[in-house]
Amino acid sequence: MSAVLTRGLRKTYGEKAALDGVDLDVGPGTVCGLLGPNGAGKTTAVRILTTLLRASGGRAEVAGFDVATQPRQVRRNIGLVGQHAAVDELLTGRQNLEMFGRLYHLGAGAARTRAAELLERFGLEHTGPAKEYSGGMRRRLDLAAGMILAPPVLFLDEPTTGLDPRSRAEIWRAVRDLVSGGTTVLLTTQYLEEADQLADRISVIDAGRVVAEGTPDELKSKLGGDRLDVVIHDPARLTEAAAIAGAVASGPAEIDQDTRHVRAPVNERVQALTEVLAALAAAGIEAEDVALRRPTLDEVFLNLTNAGGGTK
Repeated sequence: MSAVLTRGLRKTYGEKAALDGVDLDVGPGTVCGLLGPNGAGKTTAVRILTTLLRASGGRAEVAGFDVATQPRQVRRNIGLVGQHAAVDELLTGRQNLEMFGRLYHLGAGAARTRAAELLERFGLEHTGPAKEYSGGMRRRLDLAAGMILAPPVLFLDEPTTGLDPRSRAEIWRAVRDLVSGGTTVLLTTQYLEEADQLADRISVIDAGRVVAEGTPDELKSKLGGDRLDVVIHDPARLTEAAAIAGAVASGPAEIDQDTRHVRAPVNERVQALTEVLAALAAAGIEAEDVALRRPTLDEVFLNLTNAGGGTK
């Protein structure tokens, strides 16, 4: 059974379609990254899946329950961490978690016990008020609050926006720990590295439609294989170097005069690198740098999406 499933999911505002037939299928115990530019429809999808917004068409199920006809059952099986911290800065981490526990209708004793478990799990033993927490600690506290009832499905809507690299890495570790324990995570993010690090599968959404999906490696492969990247010392010999690279490339070699780069797609990466280096040396062409690299998710993202506006 899918942890999150949508078919033809639509949301319209007048004649404007925020979602225009979105299909998602998220397996249990995995991380699905939902990527897209501002206004693509990511947050709209999350709001529908968490019963905060009604769809205009299509269907959606979370943890096996229909979001339209069984919203209470859905809410009992999900956690949601939004873009902005939801903690009370005047309360300690323990007090915040106990408060959330009581809001989830846990008894006082059960709320204290669960708060203690989550404080230890997320490394939040700091006894001061939340206003003294770092950005990363506050977001970990948000994650802990979303896990009060240990829901099988957790929605993270751009959870690391505005955090520094160290704090972002702390959140990544916390998410990995949750998934290793069996939690399913649907993650919206604009950080391509974040999706690359965390997601088992990625759905790229643009203008309310899913325009591509697959594992990070599968999406990168859509732009072709590895790239050979050579920096030539003498710009007058760029054309010769491009001809040498082109002889082993799987596609045409490109020249960047300003940076003295020659770039070419290759299939047999090690063999291509060896042959190009040998041929450049035989021709007396000095290479300042030679590298093999794979397409990045940034390149995939820019290739698949446009800069048009939309509805968040």
